[in-house]
Amino acid sequence: MNFNKINDRRNTHSIKWDGHAKMNIPDDCMPLWVADMDFQTVPEVVDALSDLAQRGIYGYSFESDDYFKSVIGWMQRRHQWNIEKEWISTTPGVVSAIHACIQAFTQLGDAVMIQKPVYHPFAHAINVLERKLVNNALILKDAQYVIDFADFEKQIIDNQVKLFILCSPHNPVGRVWTKEELTTMADVCVKHHVLIVSDEIHMDFVFKPYRHHVLVDLNENYRDHVITLTAPSKTFNLAGLKLSNTMIANQKLKKKLEKVYDDLSVHAGHSFGLAATQAAYNHGDAYVDEMVDYLYENLIFMDHFFKENCPKIKIVQPQGLYLVWVDFRELGLKDRELKSFLLTKAKLWLNDGLIFGREGSGFQRINIATPKALIEKALNQLLSALKAENLC
Repeated sequence: MNFNKINDRRNTHSIKWDGHAKMNIPDDCMPLWVADMDFQTVPEVVDALSDLAQRGIYGYSFESDDYFKSVIGWMQRRHQWNIEKEWISTTPGVVSAIHACIQAFTQLGDAVMIQKPVYHPFAHAINVLERKLVNNALILKDAQYVIDFADFEKQIIDNQVKLFILCSPHNPVGRVWTKEELTTMADVCVKHHVLIVSDEIHMDFVFKPYRHHVLVDLNENYRDHVITLTAPSKTFNLAGLKLSNTMIANQKLKKKLEKVYDDLSVHAGHSFGLAATQAAYNHGDAYVDEMVDYLYENLIFMDHFFKENCPKIKIVQPQGLYLVWVDFRELGLKDRELKSFLLTKAKLWLNDGLIFGREGSGFQRINIATPKALIEKALNQLLSALKAENLC
């Protein structure tokens, strides 16, 4: 796959490339924000969708045995995780599944814990469903984020937490949690009867020598306490096809969650999403290997650029993801000033750190899943603006 190819996505109704007016962003800003790659997907996916389109009939669909085999095969090959067909439920997306889990396993006013700075739909789901948001804030220590385990258990006890939403690997800070970190959190949750919803949508984006550990697979005892959320959407750039997979070994929990899916009518049944996922999981191994290597090259390029040209700006070195958490605090700008500078001077549309929680103050999230030439262009725009404002 040629990841250097620049695919012109303008005028395609792309949220990333055509959403400026909707988001009140200047038209001339380069978008490096939302988790949406600028790479074409696996060729076999295109073939599968083309074949389906040619049929001319797009009625209701259900998951075939071949679909389940493709998901099971991917998880076994890529993550050494042996799952069963009966564990899998399909939904339109991981965020939909998080909303459903909160409704299925907690009541109004119950406490749900997250770890900010974290993917902002977590907090939105908790708040909009009128649960109590509890935060076990991550700590930036020696240029890397760590978990405050004492606070983790204290928050659970003090707030009688019923549900913990884990982000693994963590978006936006890029941590790929170790086996010890995961089991420490899970053991505390099991001890205090806290159910875990483990969002592992970025599980396929891990840089060497790190390794993603599927939480529920670390201990058989976790099977009654963990709901795992996955999707092909990030890995293969299929977000517009609206399909994700929820894995639950405990069939009582699965039945309870599926009742909410039924009540909300959010089962997937998207024929194009099912076809794309099956093709991607059956044929996408080499594509993902090459893409992750390419992303790492983009990351190294960005890191060297800042170190050589503006060392005040620092990357929090990600162990995975194609989203980079960048520290702008040494520029001395307030959050509103930083956002305005990036949009009006550097002409860059990034994710403002504050949307991930107040812990994101002074940070920006940058999407590097784009051709290197565009990364270089964006960084040079930033450098020129920094020099013009005497910030670097």
